[in-house]
Order: sequence, then structure tokens, then C-alpha cells
Amino acid sequence: MFRAALILGLLSAVGPFAIDMYLPAMPAIAAGLQADVAAVQATLTAYFVAFGIAQLFYGPWADQVGRKMPLYAGIAIFTLATIGCAIASSITMLIVFRAIQGLGGAVLMVVPRAVIRDMHTGPAATRLMAMVMLVISVSPMLAPLAGAGLITIGDWRLIFWVLTVAALLSLGLTATALPETLPQDKRVPVNVRNLLRGAKVLLRDPVFMGLTLVGGFGFSSFMVFIASASFVYTGQFGLSPAGFSLAFAVNAIGFFAASQAAGPMGERYGVLPVIRLAVIGFAAFAIALFALVWAGIGGLPVIIGGLFLANACLGLIIPTTMVMALDPHGDIAGLASSLGGTLQMVTGGAMVVVTGLFFDGTALPMVGAIALCAVLTLMLALRTVAVMQHNDAKLAEG
Repeated sequence: MFRAALILGLLSAVGPFAIDMYLPAMPAIAAGLQADVAAVQATLTAYFVAFGIAQLFYGPWADQVGRKMPLYAGIAIFTLATIGCAIASSITMLIVFRAIQGLGGAVLMVVPRAVIRDMHTGPAATRLMAMVMLVISVSPMLAPLAGAGLITIGDWRLIFWVLTVAALLSLGLTATALPETLPQDKRVPVNVRNLLRGAKVLLRDPVFMGLTLVGGFGFSSFMVFIASASFVYTGQFGLSPAGFSLAFAVNAIGFFAASQAAGPMGERYGVLPVIRLAVIGFAAFAIALFALVWAGIGGLPVIIGGLFLANACLGLIIPTTMVMALDPHGDIAGLASSLGGTLQMVTGGAMVVVTGLFFDGTALPMVGAIALCAVLTLMLALRTVAVMQHNDAKLAEG
């Protein structure tokens, strides 16, 4: 399991690196391309939305031809778009290439999750997902520091050249180390009828939709943080790019450290109690942080500490809901993974856009949007858990 987690984690980390590595350079990009904050944030939104929509394509394709061919195509698109980002001469050009980059990078979200479902289900899948997320966790800890280091020896464009090298390495890893996990007899031909049938099943499944949106609004809070933190930490609190990278890493460590406990806690206490406790904690910490900032006592240590605690709860929510949403749909795991990922990314992109309408470079709009995401996560989770318990009770009676 460790080898599979390492390979899948390294592949999955390329997409987060494309986000986290250039975060310290966002103010420099604004200055270099003579763009405002909203335009620079749009480079993230374009990536997220394209990333989400493209998953609808890669999932069914991976169900038809296997897992490796879509990886080759997606990584190639990602590589070419990353080169385009490196040579962009305007903010509009950068936004366009970031969108194309997202179209390619989406494959690195869909296929690894489908591979996990091919190999395991239940708690074993949760453990593997958590191990993959442990490998991915180097991104928020090391990628911003790497980006801050790169802009000290070059400009922000150097970050995208380094990402190009990483994409090429991931292409080699796919070719040499990743086995094909979907046998021929389990492949599903792609046609409109199959897609509509599968999508109809998923969209009518209240548990799938509930778990997907629980993870979606939870992840949206993290996307809001990603889009806003560099401007808050460097603008309002005067941190250097390296200082921002360290603060960002502390906030992200809470998420990924807690994600490693998701599998063992689910086995010991049950998945539903863990989800219920985690969403309550997430909402409580996010609302408390918003109240402190609203009251004018939300200094940098308070914000970092509050986000650490909230993100730790989030780390228990996202891997668990991902696995549980896919578990009953093994025959269409690729489509389920892609549809779920699309709904989550589009939800997150929408929240970033809404936050941008009110964002003024300070912490209050950022933590307010995070608190809103937390409340929505709590409401959806409690409703979904109730449906799942009702379904279990009916099965027990039958």
C-alpha cells in the first residue's frame, strides 16, 4: 500500500503545486502585469473552474480505456499550458493559460481517486486516501517556500518553468511506475446513454450528492483561504513572501495531519460519528474566528491558530466523504469521481468569486467566507448523516 500511496501521491501533488507554489508571487504578478487583486485571483478561479469541468471528461474516458491513457493526455496538456503561463505577457493571457492548465491538471485528481477505488474499498480505501494526502501534504508545506525561494533568484515566471519540469517527471512516473488497475472486462464504453444513466443514478442519490457537497463546501473554505491569504498576510500583516509561506504551511499542516487520523478513527469509532464531530468542530472554530476578527481582536496569531484548528477538523471531513461517496458506485467509479470533483471545484470557484466581490485585502472577508462555508458544511452533513442512518435502519429491518 505504501508504494501505491507514494506513486499516487506524487502524481496528485502536481496539481496542488501548481496552486501553492505561485501563491507567494501573487503580489509580484499583480505588479509585474499591472493587474489588480481581483484579476490575479481570477488566475486561481480560472484554474479551479476548468479543473472541475474537465473532470467530467476524464472520468468516463478512464472508465472506457483504462487509467493510464487519460493520464498521458492530461499531463501533456498541463505541461504545454504551464509553458504558456511562463511566457504570458498580460494578465488575460495568464488567466487563459491557467484555465488550460486546469483542463490538463484535472486528470491528476480524477484518475488517482479512481485507482484507489479500483484497489480498495471501505476503511482500506480511506487509509490509502489518507496516505496519498500525506504525500500531497508536502505541497502546502514546501511549495510556497519553494516559490518564495525562486522569486528571490528570478521573477515569478521561474516558478512556472520549475512546474514544467515537475510535469515532465510525473509523465515519466506514469509511464514507468503506475500499473493499469482497470481490467478490460470492467471497462465501460463511453456513450451518451451510459453517461446519462450513470449521471442520473448519481444525481438522484441523496447520499452521494450530500457527501459530495459536504466535501465541496469544506474544500471551498480552503480555496477561499488560498485565494486570499497571500494578500492578507503580506498586505495587512506585512509578512515577507517567506513569512507568508511559513504561515500558510502552519495552516495547511492542521488539515493534512488530521487527514492521517481519518482512517483509524473511522475504524475505531465509526465513520458517521467522526464526520458529525468533525463538521461540528469545523463550524465552531470557523464561527469563533470570524467573531474574534469582527470584534477587532483577530491578530495574526489568532488567525493562524483559528485556521489551524478549523482546517484540522476539515482534514477529517474531506478524505472520509470522498471515499464514502464513491463506495457504492464501484461500477462507475470514474464517472462518480469526475462528477463529484466537478461539483466540488465549481462550488469552490463560485465561493472564491463571491468572496472577491467583498474582499478588501483584510482578514475579515476571508474568515467570513470561511465561516459561511463551515455553516453550509454543517447543515449538509447533519442532513446527509440522518439520511444514511435512516437507510441503514431500513436495511436492518429488511
